[in-house]
Amino acid sequence: MRSVDEQLARALAAAVRPAPVRVAISEAQGLLCAEEVVAEHALPGFDQAAVDGYAVRSVDVQSAGREPVVLPVVGEIPAGSRQPRRLQPGQAVRVDTGAPLPTLADAVVPLGYTDEHPARVTVNQPVPSAAYVRRTGEDVQTGDVAVRRGATIGSAQVGLLAAVGRAKVLVYPRPRVSIIAIGDELVDIDRAPSQGQVYDVNSYALAAAARDAGAEVTRVGIVSPDQRKVREVVESRLLLSEIVVLAGGVGGSTGDEIRAALAELGDVDMTRVAMHPGSVQGFGRLGQDAVPTFVLPANPMSALVVFEVVVRPLIRAAQGKRNPRRRIVTARLLSPISSTKGRRGFLRGQLLRDETNGQYLVQPLGLSGAHLLASLAEANCLVLVDEDTTEVAVGDEVQVSFLAQRG
Repeated sequence: MRSVDEQLARALAAAVRPAPVRVAISEAQGLLCAEEVVAEHALPGFDQAAVDGYAVRSVDVQSAGREPVVLPVVGEIPAGSRQPRRLQPGQAVRVDTGAPLPTLADAVVPLGYTDEHPARVTVNQPVPSAAYVRRTGEDVQTGDVAVRRGATIGSAQVGLLAAVGRAKVLVYPRPRVSIIAIGDELVDIDRAPSQGQVYDVNSYALAAAARDAGAEVTRVGIVSPDQRKVREVVESRLLLSEIVVLAGGVGGSTGDEIRAALAELGDVDMTRVAMHPGSVQGFGRLGQDAVPTFVLPANPMSALVVFEVVVRPLIRAAQGKRNPRRRIVTARLLSPISSTKGRRGFLRGQLLRDETNGQYLVQPLGLSGAHLLASLAEANCLVLVDEDTTEVAVGDEVQVSFLAQRG
């Protein structure tokens, strides 16, 4: 029986980052930057007012702390103005936030420091040089790297790209993942199941899990466990995917058909992994491009756990994430749990926090069976139990892996 760590290492060794593509910055959110974005212009590109107020020479209002200073207002500059203006000593110009400063002005007096008179403004507080001014290049200088290669592009990075005038950026695209459900007993959710049939849960659940991991997903849907059909569908998806996931038929006659079909495309190792749920699973690299291909259990609960443990880290690694695994914390157990000896347990749980001391607590869920999908819907974590541990008591510390946070 293969260890979980060995199975995961085999999967991660197959990670291939897709070739970079250039996309509009509005489409780049969540992706990794594949270039050093160098600013061709300073940001901001000119000295500008940081607040609504009056542009002045700071030396002209130094005495405002002792007695009010009155200055004639010789004009107004709105944001977006392209008309150059020169300030003379002893004068003020009304400016809006973002407006370019007139020549010789080195500070802005906020409106709250004045009586806001439109013609002769009284300044009641002094301001030092550069006060309430955004200087040219204060954010980014010409030639600076605005966004670094390998940085995840979030809302701030999108804004910065726009600010330096970049309409497109080179990124590593989301890995393409194809999800295939295998089984004659499956029907799609727009049909009523007949006797002995069940809804196709796996292709929907696994597609959602792959999207959550950051993949571009194609839900192929249901395929009959016929050797020829399975081979044709998988072969077609290998040309369009960085990762292929099949769910269903890891054992019995269905498993034999799937193994035979995949053997025509490459080497898939169907094995037992020392974990529960989801011990029986398959992994290999198929087609000319050696595309990582997984065969997961038919049981939706088991399939989702195997996906979380083995497939999700590969998707994250293919995106170039430095740490493809979930965050792990230590928590105290609120209910006793049992685990299978010789297998690492991945048990559903609800992670809580003690408001008095900040300590993590975890309540196990769905301990009566590995098939309870509803319990995973309520879970926000997986409780990790070592292979050598069979019983964990209330109050004992356990390792807990965060799942996606619920809103």
